Amino acid sequence: MDSSGKDSEPPSTHPIATAVPLNGGNTCIAAARHVAADFLTHAQADQNVAVSARVMDLTQLVVSELVTNARKYAPGPILMELRIEESTVEVTVRDSGRAQPIVFDVDPLRIGQHGLEIVRAVTRKFQVQAEPSGKRVTAHIALGDDSGPAPG
Repeated sequence: MDSSGKDSEPPSTHPIATAVPLNGGNTCIAAARHVAADFLTHAQADQNVAVSARVMDLTQLVVSELVTNARKYAPGPILMELRIEESTVEVTVRDSGRAQPIVFDVDPLRIGQHGLEIVRAVTRKFQVQAEPSGKRVTAHIALGDDSGPAPG
C-alpha cells in the first residue's frame, strides 16, 4: 500500500494492443474506425500515450482504407490488430485474400484506387506479407505530429 492507503500498481510493462475480428458486413468499416478511436483514447487515458488529433485522424483513415480493401478484395473473415509500438501506432489487417494489393504511382487524373497511395503517404512504414491463410497488411503511423513518413 502507498501512503494514501491504496494499493499501488507498478506501471504497465505490457504492450498496448488489441485485436478485433470484423464480420466483413456493411458496417465493419465504421466499426473498425470506432475501435481505433476507442483504442487510442484508452491508450492516452490509461497509459499516458500522447495521441494528438492528427494521429487520431490518420489512424482512423488508415484503418478505413485497409479494412475497405480487405472487405472489397478478400472473401472471408478480417482481423484488425492495433498496437502502440515504440513511437508508432501499428495497424494490421489480416484477410483471406492471396492477391497482393497494388499500390499505384501518384496520378492526379486517375479516378479512384488512391487508398493505398494515401496510406503510404501518411505512414512511416507499410508492409504486405503473405500468410498461409491469406495476407497481412501493416502500416505504422508516427505518434509525433512532426514526424512524417520515412524516406523510401
